[in-house]
Amino acid sequence: MRCWFVYLIRTGSGTLYTGITTDTRRRFAEHCTGGARAARALRGKGPLTLEYQIETPDKPTALKLERAIKRWPKQKKEGLIAGTEPLPHV
Repeated sequence: MRCWFVYLIRTGSGTLYTGITTDTRRRFAEHCTGGARAARALRGKGPLTLEYQIETPDKPTALKLERAIKRWPKQKKEGLIAGTEPLPHV
């Protein structure tokens, strides 16, 4: 059984992007190259930095967590990155 990760990437302008993957290093590299597999929201928005990642036990949990974090305001996401905001309960 593969582990899934939820991650946050910061763009050059400070915007935070949230996504899920089974391989954070590979996925971040895809976003950085800006190729066909990169998220459209991140193309041309570099430099990109991987700000946060957390392992989840399965894809459904990762999807629920991603959805919850995407609904948060930026200030709350910054707290998650800083370690002052707890993860949402999913």
